Amino acid sequence: MAFTTSPALTIGFDLDMTLIDSRPGIHACYQALSARTGTYIDADLAITRLGPPLEEELANWFPADQLAVMGDLYREMYPTVAITATPALPGAREAIRAVQGAGGRAIVVTAKYEPNAKLHLEHLGIEPDAVIGDLWAEQKALALREYDAAVYVGDHTGDIRGARTAEAYSLAVATGPFDAEALRAAGADAVLPDLIAFPAWLANYREAAA
Repeated sequence: MAFTTSPALTIGFDLDMTLIDSRPGIHACYQALSARTGTYIDADLAITRLGPPLEEELANWFPADQLAVMGDLYREMYPTVAITATPALPGAREAIRAVQGAGGRAIVVTAKYEPNAKLHLEHLGIEPDAVIGDLWAEQKALALREYDAAVYVGDHTGDIRGARTAEAYSLAVATGPFDAEALRAAGADAVLPDLIAFPAWLANYREAAA
């Protein structure tokens, strides 16, 4: 008789405002970019709109023909300005470890520039099994499908769209710009207040799947 092994449960996580509170670091980087270029940027406003790709925010402050250059400059400045200013969100490390402790794989799929995403995780001692950057909203489905992710965890309605496109379970956390009601209305399968609640949710999810 031939025996087959079931594939490991793979769960994807967003980065900004899901695993890390990126607002202090991004705020500092926008201020540094403003000082470097002499262009006014309302950093307080910008950090209320986290989620979409960087160039979408830069388009509010720079002309279209400067966006590529400003994006490159921002990403170049980012490691020295933003990494140490950015804390992990409560429960982030424990959420990744809960997946791995259950024999699964935890991956991070984010719109952030991948090298900078990896710097954040390394600095904070968060150790996922893979990090895939530069993917936003529906594009996240590319990585979720590649890794056969059953669940995607995120704080943004774009994360919900990514999960839906990948036909993965959408687990939202209300730690970003949208409250629980808005996340449910956008199509999340379930909403947690934060990642502190994730290990208990995972235990229930695995029990139901079994």
